Amino acid sequence: MSVYHRVPPSSFAPRRATSHPPVHQYHHPAYTQKLPSVEGNASPRCHPSASIPRLREAINSLDSKMASLMSQRHELETHLEQAVRLQSPIHRLPNELLASIFVLGVLGIRDENPVMVPTLMLVCHYWEEVVLDTPVLWSKISVSPHDSLEKARRKLSRSKSCPLDVSISFGPRLEHLNTVTEQVIHAMDLFRPALWRTRSFSLSVPTRPQAHAALSRCQEDAPLLESLTIQIYRSQDDHYSSPPLPLFRGHTPRLRSCSLTSFNFGWDTRLVSRLRVLKLGGYFNGFVPSPSTLLGILRLCPELEEFALRNMSDVDSDSCYPPSFQEIDSSKTSKTVRLPRLSKISFYYSGIVFTRQIMNQITFPNLESLEMCYLENITPILQLLYTQSLTRLPLQSLRIESCFFNEPKLVTLLRKLPSITSLELVDVEDASSNLLTSLSSSQPWICPKLDTVTLDGCTSLDWDSLRTFVESRLPVNSYPRYQDARAFRSAQAATKTISASAVAAGYSRSSKSRSAQHPQAVLPGPRRIRSIDVTRCSQISKEMVQWLRMYIPEVKCEPAKGVWGEPTMP
Repeated sequence: MSVYHRVPPSSFAPRRATSHPPVHQYHHPAYTQKLPSVEGNASPRCHPSASIPRLREAINSLDSKMASLMSQRHELETHLEQAVRLQSPIHRLPNELLASIFVLGVLGIRDENPVMVPTLMLVCHYWEEVVLDTPVLWSKISVSPHDSLEKARRKLSRSKSCPLDVSISFGPRLEHLNTVTEQVIHAMDLFRPALWRTRSFSLSVPTRPQAHAALSRCQEDAPLLESLTIQIYRSQDDHYSSPPLPLFRGHTPRLRSCSLTSFNFGWDTRLVSRLRVLKLGGYFNGFVPSPSTLLGILRLCPELEEFALRNMSDVDSDSCYPPSFQEIDSSKTSKTVRLPRLSKISFYYSGIVFTRQIMNQITFPNLESLEMCYLENITPILQLLYTQSLTRLPLQSLRIESCFFNEPKLVTLLRKLPSITSLELVDVEDASSNLLTSLSSSQPWICPKLDTVTLDGCTSLDWDSLRTFVESRLPVNSYPRYQDARAFRSAQAATKTISASAVAAGYSRSSKSRSAQHPQAVLPGPRRIRSIDVTRCSQISKEMVQWLRMYIPEVKCEPAKGVWGEPTMP
């Protein structure tokens, strides 16, 4: 029998609501104050106006604290970023090492960028201080239509006491001559106190009066001067033929390079002695030095390495110079001038008689580069070169432009020049197909190291000789079955109807039998042609140029142009 217990009705009645504190606690002082009490168990919602201002005040207080903390966080992040940047290797370099890097980057390039130094100064204050404290970066000073005197004055002050490279350059235009003269004079007045530390000096002006006005202020010693360049574009003012006072008072003990164009200095030997580079140009009529005068200058430069004559009229027996400047003892002129270090000679429109007399009196056992341009008949000079080659002539580059010569004489000379690597013939009509045929012959090879050929404007050459020349200079294994390219082409004409597989099989059998009979290595042949220039060769078609590009890495071809620049070839 089951026993049931009666549950009282009070157990199912709803419980009376009791006021309990909220689960969360407010820490703000505004919440620690008790809300106003009401009678009974009434909720705080009965009086909302009492809590809203305090809640808003608490929120505003939290917002201000959060803003203050965010500001502190941002400041700490900035300090952290700066500290991390300071750990970078570029910021830990000493000032001297960073300055050396700047000097190599700015002065080590060939084409100087005028905005390089200002760009370095814009990177940061630290780099700006390093640049300003490095005088070498301000040693190159130029005055020109694009470089003001104020800029030159600022560089001069920042260069402190380091050697200077000074350049005053104004083009050949004759507009505003008075302004140019004034700027040149002001520039010389600016540089005159610093001539004692000038390492190189370059002056380029339109006329002789401007040059004489500038050089008349060069009356200070130049003990550090190593390079001197004076260029006058227009030399029609003959009333300025008298030379100025001795430049730099004749005290230039370190001068090694001198380039003079249309500047009459009376051929004072104090200015052109002990040189390594001598370039003369722009002397015509009575201003051309006599051969004896020039030979006397060369005799004072036993360590000369580069010699150039450009734009000089031919000489005769008469001379317009005073005897003190040109007369040299006949016993001295008969002696040969020995130039053991001379490696480069350039004659450009210098007169064949004058050039021949100079070449006949000098020896150059280490000559490596020779240029002869606009000299009419150069056959006597080729004969002089052949005589020199009988002893020693390590010539590597030969350029002939707009000259006449005896082609067999040139071939005979080339046979004596096994070290030549570059042969340039420009506007030469005497260079026929026989020249290329001689260069293609292997009995023995002529100029085996030749790899650069220029035939600009040589229209007397035919295509067959040029193709044979290129093929003969290919590697030995290009024609493994034949002795040369000519035998290869004759065989190709006879085997046009034979299949390619049969020809390949024949090549394989012949190569195996030849290797078994002659196991020794094949003698090395000539060097392969790397560059060829057939510009303005009207006999060379586009298809021929495409064929050349199959075997030569660099092929230069530009058709001849008309008066208005249009190509004359289709």
